[in-house]
Amino acid sequence: MAVELAALFQAVAALYGSTAAAAGLPALTPAQKAALVVVSGLPAPRGVGGVIVRTRDRGHVPRGVVVLADQEGGVASAFDDLPPGRPAAAFHGRREAFLSGRATRQALQKLGVQVDLAPVLDLAGGPLGLRHFGSPSFGVAFARGLGRAACVKHFPGLGSAPISTDESPHVRARLSPRELNGFKAAIQAGVPCVMVGHAFYGRFGDRRASFSRAAYRLLRKTGFDGVAITDSVSVFGSPEAVPSALKAVRAGADLVLFTNGRDAARAIRALVPLARRGLLDDHVRRVIAWRHRLGLMNP
Repeated sequence: MAVELAALFQAVAALYGSTAAAAGLPALTPAQKAALVVVSGLPAPRGVGGVIVRTRDRGHVPRGVVVLADQEGGVASAFDDLPPGRPAAAFHGRREAFLSGRATRQALQKLGVQVDLAPVLDLAGGPLGLRHFGSPSFGVAFARGLGRAACVKHFPGLGSAPISTDESPHVRARLSPRELNGFKAAIQAGVPCVMVGHAFYGRFGDRRASFSRAAYRLLRKTGFDGVAITDSVSVFGSPEAVPSALKAVRAGADLVLFTNGRDAARAIRALVPLARRGLLDDHVRRVIAWRHRLGLMNP
């Protein structure tokens, strides 16, 4: 009887493995899947989808994981001594923006950083000041220079917002066809990553974009098939870490961004039940495809 049960368990395991492989997923545990949809600051929980680094982490950039940094230029730079060196507003043409994006990618790669959380594609005149390019086409050109390292932000656009979502959790903005067209142009150019912002929009009801299914549906309607990452949910504070992760993933986020490793670990534990029910599988597939594009193997 014991031999028969062992054989049955082996058959079930083989069937599960073949089903997962056919679905484009390696055989991962629920905990591994939950970790893959989280990006964390250092020190980060084991197995996360990515880590975000800043200047203080320069000597501790990890290997074997997707490493991200904010390297827009000007004040929004994790590494002051690396390109682009000047803020987005200082660019006056597509060519110089493209070359600067390429130089930024090359400099970050030497440091071990694969992804730049840039460029900002929000329209000029918005609350981010010099972080806005004078023309969306300049931002798209910068993204082309970054290539697979690009992660454009803050979908669907903060150009109409009165203040930054870094300053207040209750920012309202308007959907602008011109602003959306900038994101569409970047997506058509092949950007693999889009950051969804935290502002509220009338079209999305009472949920901020990063927690709104309607926002992610709008993003996917553009033809985007890469990874959608939230802006940092750490701005809402530790008590909101777990609710933020659950709301974002259920809405359609592939990656939830934390700057705090302890909160990221709590979020991972809360996401395990969703992983057991198969609710993270689509997100994990996209994260793994993104890792492959960046030259990393399966986790």
